[in-house]
Amino acid sequence: MYNILIVEDDMTIASLLQENLIKWGFQAVCVSDFNKVAETVAELSPHLILLDISLPFYNGFYWCSEIRKKSKVPIIFLTSHTENLDLVMAMNLGGDDYITKPFSMDVVVVKIQALLRRTYDYYVESKTLDIKGVSLNLADTCLETAGQVIELTRNEFKIMKLLMENKNRVVLREEIMECLWNSDCFVDDNTLTVNVNRLRKKLEDMDLKDFIQTKKGMGYMIHD
Repeated sequence: MYNILIVEDDMTIASLLQENLIKWGFQAVCVSDFNKVAETVAELSPHLILLDISLPFYNGFYWCSEIRKKSKVPIIFLTSHTENLDLVMAMNLGGDDYITKPFSMDVVVVKIQALLRRTYDYYVESKTLDIKGVSLNLADTCLETAGQVIELTRNEFKIMKLLMENKNRVVLREEIMECLWNSDCFVDDNTLTVNVNRLRKKLEDMDLKDFIQTKKGMGYMIHD
């Protein structure tokens, strides 16, 4: 798992970045002491740094030059500045890329993935499972087909993920119960049936009747 250090003094932006990066499978830490950025980098040894230019005490240019004295860690500048001189300075001081504010989280993630790939031969794991035009988003637990999107509950998502990962195979009821509750005992068997039926109702509302098939006395399956 890749560690991302966020050096951003706007706590709303920092929290948004941290929350979304964690959803994408990264570890993300926000700097709390802006007078000790270089020390934090040395302590945490992040794989990549998101570095704001406008910071208290010393700006991002200063910290980039300090970090570069000891580390080649990839640095992406975050800036509300659009002047060419600032962007040129950011690159000349050792920055690898920059993102202008306001930014899209999709752009942030794509730039991080691209820079990690160039630096560490990073492999981007697929964030969706796809069968017959139905896409399960592993990041936000939504199901999409033909332009329709629905949100799944925690249990519905786990059931759908397990069945799609094991397409063309009967997944035993005991396997699903183990996945949902870490046990195939002490759980009323009807509880699983209720969860599957609720999921099926959502699928039917998306014109996906019989997407999940029942194998009587055994379990459930999805065909590709």
